[in-house]
Amino acid sequence: MGKNKQTSRRKLAQLASAILCNAHFGGFASGNIYKGSLKGLCAPGLNCYSCPGALASCPLGALQSALSELRFKLPLYVAGVLVIFGVLFGRAVCAYLCPFGLVQELLHRIPSPKIKKNRLTRLLSLAKYAVLAVFVLAVPLYGAISSGFALPAFCKYICPAGTLTGGIPLVLGSELLRSSAGALFGWKTAVLAAVVVCSVFMYRFFCRFLCPLGAIYSLFNRWAVFGISVDAAKCTKCTKCGRSCKMDALLANDRECIRCGECRHLCPTGAIACAPPKADKADKKGGNYNKWEVK
Repeated sequence: MGKNKQTSRRKLAQLASAILCNAHFGGFASGNIYKGSLKGLCAPGLNCYSCPGALASCPLGALQSALSELRFKLPLYVAGVLVIFGVLFGRAVCAYLCPFGLVQELLHRIPSPKIKKNRLTRLLSLAKYAVLAVFVLAVPLYGAISSGFALPAFCKYICPAGTLTGGIPLVLGSELLRSSAGALFGWKTAVLAAVVVCSVFMYRFFCRFLCPLGAIYSLFNRWAVFGISVDAAKCTKCTKCGRSCKMDALLANDRECIRCGECRHLCPTGAIACAPPKADKADKKGGNYNKWEVK
């Protein structure tokens, strides 16, 4: 499959996912959040609970909320959902099923000078693990243990997807919310504006450097069932896949690969395929992806 055809199919999947996750169309007109039974389910990608069109919950928001009950029960449902999505898709969720990923890709198509990946961006890609540890886990856990209330720190202080699809539509649709919007809403709007501007110049800026959901899915990436795999017997470590990738991946299927499959046609030995992974043997034969430099 050629790169253009692969990209077109992926864009259709992204669009379909965005529509299906936000199919409560009446909510955009009324300004009301859907609170039906489907809201008890988690969407695979970053899709704000407070978006007027959202039918399901965001897994990160659900995780932070579930931590408030940690003294009484474990957040097994949310953890199980994240594990299932991770085992099945890894970071393919980022490429095919996350609405905010589509938004960033469209922003990047705006004509402008582009900042290409390099060793510094690879290093900065580790920042999303810090965001996960601090804002999604540590701060909510501290609140849950100390006061019984898990402050949803990531949703409250950072998440640009929530501001774009939830905060702004709700504020625009409600005179009461407009009059009460204060410094916090101003801060969240500034964060969104910064992400929007950076996404024009850098491919998937938020996904690469700040998204804790991508950080979670990256832990499963090399072993996830659906997406792509690298045949260790055919791979020559020529790094063409990594060098062609707009993400901070060094080789196909490393932690920064979103498994979009657009590098498949570049592989000179046909080692990259849509099949269950075979990364274990590659690692034992010296295929430690982190040793390969971005050129």
